[in-house]
Amino acid sequence: MTPSPLPVIRLKPKTDPRRIRHGFPWVYDNEIVTDRRTKAIPSGALAVLEDAERGTLGLVAVNPRSRIFARMLDRDTGAEIGEDWFRVRLARALDLRMRLFDAPFYRLVHAEADGLPGVIIDRFGDVAVIQPNTAWAEAHLGALAAALAGVTGIGTILKNAGGWARGLEGLDDQSAVLHGVAPDGPVEVPMNGAVYMADLLEGQKTGLFFDQRPNHAFAKGLSEGARVLDVFSHVGGFGLAALAGGAARVLAVDSSAPALALAREGAARMGAEGRFETRQGDAFDTLAALADEGAAFDVVICDPPAFAPTKKAFDRGLRAYERIARLAAPLVAEGGILGLCSCSHAADLGAFRQASVRGIGRAGREGRLLHTGFAGPDHPMHPQLAESGYLKVLFFAL
Repeated sequence: MTPSPLPVIRLKPKTDPRRIRHGFPWVYDNEIVTDRRTKAIPSGALAVLEDAERGTLGLVAVNPRSRIFARMLDRDTGAEIGEDWFRVRLARALDLRMRLFDAPFYRLVHAEADGLPGVIIDRFGDVAVIQPNTAWAEAHLGALAAALAGVTGIGTILKNAGGWARGLEGLDDQSAVLHGVAPDGPVEVPMNGAVYMADLLEGQKTGLFFDQRPNHAFAKGLSEGARVLDVFSHVGGFGLAALAGGAARVLAVDSSAPALALAREGAARMGAEGRFETRQGDAFDTLAALADEGAAFDVVICDPPAFAPTKKAFDRGLRAYERIARLAAPLVAEGGILGLCSCSHAADLGAFRQASVRGIGRAGREGRLLHTGFAGPDHPMHPQLAESGYLKVLFFAL
């Protein structure tokens, strides 16, 4: 290890360093010896992390304002966090995605799992959208963007400052164009034979959810000649994939009028607008209304936002997932398929599955679990960080 002039932070005596040595990337505020000096370290600054015996653990990014006090960046405490450092990690991430996909539409960087804590980068052809969700990434955003342009050759790089994670780090909500010229409208994204329209400037998150790609593909394979209901559809997620799979009719439900407009545009570009309908409204209310109307579908898929994003929201979130299953199950025709999704970090697969099964049972239906899906390979899971494996998808035959 190269000696470093950076400030030193140290684990408390009763904090076992083996978890950090074995790859866990976070150190919580109650695991650090805190005094006036450590609390005065600026948010996003770099420091050397030591165990209680003054053994070096690595180079970390510090945020005294966050519950996650330190994030591991490099085992070499002499590493210089600049454009060259970012290039190495971005090149490794790009090489993996180019092996996985034949078109440049994917998540390029998935935070800790790609060695860039708190950093999300989604690629849309010649445009990339960065979500710098941590103070250290915000502080080094110029070097990150320069490295990204150099490694990928991408012409436009946007900063998306939305989302609750930045608030936890004490960051602002000001998005920006970091490189090139912003697109003058939604970007067309081909995926699973469907066409999605992504609003990279005003849309939700980075504009599109690449994580559901393999689950969209599974639903596509179930949809030949089917009547399909896509609830919480955003810009057409499962619904447009079903159209690509030959669905006879698709109804997409979402609370966002702009998202549904993009979904309709995607269907039109596929030449399938005649088989695609939308309904704007609250998902729970719409499911109940469809039941009152006597509607029935061969495939029903519900992909809600995170109902249990934190441990505090765990019980309330599971009740919401159960309610979704209870309201959706009656709309599935005999022998049909119900797909239920959760992107909640706090609700693990077992808890989500139990809530889903309870909801199906309380609707008076019986289900066989056909398939369990997760995020695509462009969303790798950090093996020491359960939170990076957030997406769970269950397909039941009712």
